[in-house]
Amino acid sequence: MLTKLALVAGLSLSLTHVVPTVANAALQQGAKAPDFTLKAALGGKPFSLSLRQMLKKGPVVLYFFPAAFTPGCTMEAHLFAEASDDFNKLGARVVGVTAGNIERVAEFSKSECRDKFAVASDPGAAVAARYDAVMQRPDGTRLSNRTSFVIAPDGTILLSYTDSKPQAHVEKTMAAVRAWKAKRR
Repeated sequence: MLTKLALVAGLSLSLTHVVPTVANAALQQGAKAPDFTLKAALGGKPFSLSLRQMLKKGPVVLYFFPAAFTPGCTMEAHLFAEASDDFNKLGARVVGVTAGNIERVAEFSKSECRDKFAVASDPGAAVAARYDAVMQRPDGTRLSNRTSFVIAPDGTILLSYTDSKPQAHVEKTMAAVRAWKAKRR
């Protein structure tokens, strides 16, 4: 019995060295979204993405994700790609942000985002940190936490949603964009 308890305790301790920890709670509704400019890609083509410039065209659905080409992040990219036309009809633009390098992000934007929306490279998760959307591995490496925001054209955060499971991010952000749009009619 003691051997089993020791094994379970040892396994639990070893898992704490593998699983990233969330550093902070994300910026909340009503806060001002920090502006940023990052290297990004759309359909595999690199460009400079400015949040301020995107907001001039309407609300922005900004979602942070941990790593390109991982199962959850790929699923989330597919879900946002499928919903991109609906977001566009509402006047909103989707942009994904991850700590990956621009070459990997460019490939991800083409294959997994299906050329539907831009994905930005955030080296060291510096922009994610400004949004309090960072998790840290035990080795000190910082990654983006799976957090989605809807940002109004004036830079106000309309929605802040964090969940490690990707499925509800599109639903939550779509509802926030629809609510924003309904108030403008």
